[in-house]
Amino acid sequence: MRTLFSIVVICLILLPAGPAQGAEDGQGRFFLMGDGKIHIKNAWNGKEVRADLLTVDGSLNEGGFAMIDEVFSFPTRGKGEHISPRLIFMLDYFSDLAAPGKAIMLQSGYRSPEYNAGIRSAGANAARTSQHLDGMAIDFYIEGVDGKELWELIRSRDCCGVGHYGGASVHLDSARPRFWEAATSKTKTKASAYNRAIYLSTDYDRYRPGDPVRLSFSSVSNFGFGIKPAAALVTTREKIETVAAEAEARLLQDSGNPRCLRIEDRKTSRFIYLDLPADLSPGRYRIKIDFCDRPFPKMPAATISNEIEVFAPRP
Repeated sequence: MRTLFSIVVICLILLPAGPAQGAEDGQGRFFLMGDGKIHIKNAWNGKEVRADLLTVDGSLNEGGFAMIDEVFSFPTRGKGEHISPRLIFMLDYFSDLAAPGKAIMLQSGYRSPEYNAGIRSAGANAARTSQHLDGMAIDFYIEGVDGKELWELIRSRDCCGVGHYGGASVHLDSARPRFWEAATSKTKTKASAYNRAIYLSTDYDRYRPGDPVRLSFSSVSNFGFGIKPAAALVTTREKIETVAAEAEARLLQDSGNPRCLRIEDRKTSRFIYLDLPADLSPGRYRIKIDFCDRPFPKMPAATISNEIEVFAPRP
C-alpha cells in the first residue's frame, strides 16, 4: 500500500508549487501556495475559520487573515501585523496535498513571551526563541493523517521549520529550513542564546525591481542591538556569496543613530524596510544585514534572509 508520502511525492512532481502570477499583487507572491482556501479549527476552544486567502484581484484578503488571527489568538492590533502569511500559504499548500478539504486542527498558535516562558518552566518542548512568539508557527494535526508521514512530506520540500514529537501532531514554521524529531530537538538547550539563531525573513518571496520589502527578525533571544543601514543583495553560487546590489534599510521611527539603527524591542525588530534597486536584474537573491553594537561576542556579525525571486520590470 502506498503511503501518504509516496503518493504526495508524485503530486509534487506533477503539480506546480503555486500560481506563477506576477509580483504586483498577493497572488503568486509566495513559492508555496495551495488553492487559496483554508479551514482551521482551534482544538482547545472550538473557534474556527473558513477563509479565502486572496481577494478577487489577487491581493491578500485582510478580512480573512483577521479571522485567522483570532483563531490563532494573535493580537493583531497590538502587533500591527497578521500571523505570517507565508506560514498560512504553506499550511494551505501542504494540507491540500495531504488531506484536501479537511480541517486543520490547531493545537498551538501564537504564544506571548510570558506564556511561552511558563510552559517551558513546566517542561514543555518550547524553545526560548520559539517562532510562535512572532506568529510564525503552528502545532497542528489533520484527522486521519499520519503525523510522521506529514512531517516527511513537509521535510521533503526543504522550505521551512518542521518538527515531530510523535503522534499525529506536527510543528510547522515559516523560518529557516530545518527539521527535527523528539530525540534531536534542541528546545532544552542554549543553542539559541546570544542571538545565535536570529533569523531574517522577507514579507514575500517574489518581487519586481523597485518594490518595497519589509524585513523581520525572529528567534531573537536578546534585544538591544543595532543593524547597519547598508543592506546587501547577494547571490550564491557553489557556496560563494557575491554582492549584486545594495539597498538602504530603514526603521519605522528614527533610532537616533543613522550609522547603527537600534533594535530595542520586538516590534521594532518586525518592521525594517528597504526598496529594491530599480535596475536590479531578474534572478534569485538573499538580503544580508550586518549587525552593529552587538551585546555579545557570540552574536553573529551578520544574518542573511530567505531566498527571494525578482522578476523583470513591467513593460
